[in-house]
Amino acid sequence: MGSGSSEVKVLGKWASPFSNRVELALKLKGVTYEYSEEDLANKSHDLLKYNPVHKKVPVLVHNGNPLAESLLIVEYIDETWNNNPLLPQHPYERALARFWAKTLDDKILPAIWNACWSDEKGRDKTTTEAMEALEILQEALKEKRFFGGESIGLVDIAANFIGYWVEILQEIAGLKLLTLEKFPKLYKWSQEFVNHPVINEGLPPRDQLFAFFKASSKK
Repeated sequence: MGSGSSEVKVLGKWASPFSNRVELALKLKGVTYEYSEEDLANKSHDLLKYNPVHKKVPVLVHNGNPLAESLLIVEYIDETWNNNPLLPQHPYERALARFWAKTLDDKILPAIWNACWSDEKGRDKTTTEAMEALEILQEALKEKRFFGGESIGLVDIAANFIGYWVEILQEIAGLKLLTLEKFPKLYKWSQEFVNHPVINEGLPPRDQLFAFFKASSKK
């Protein structure tokens, strides 16, 4: 393992799947880190200092050097600590993993988020778009246990929102998006993902997450 004695700090938000990606990657690598919870309504000096461009979480600070954007941070973690690789070795497979991670952020997550938070007027359209997005993701999974094969990789971490947050949000919204009947392969993946010992330990408590988003839905 490289940089074993280095100082690692994460600026994050406990309910954010993007912050959670960084923590999951560090935990899978066995890296000890300091965590700083951010109040995004009253941003800290460190957050403004280390991410002056976007002023958002997550931010990784490694030996005083800050890095923002969750997927970039996960790749940096993978390159810095060599054990338990999160990206494939073959250049094509690595590029494909990056493609699906970016597709999750650009297309799939927004579609599901919009469906869960849309009003009744737009619900049919956004639900259809969310189902189409989940179908695309299930096709990418194919017959594999994880998107990374037999072990959790970049795409699995990028899909943490699908594996854990969606079940909570769809319950609050009264939707049935990701179910065993509709998406058997993807649903099975979600169960494998959240029950992985390291992942399970690194996810925020379900009851607290439910209460947080339930309160947000009433605003």
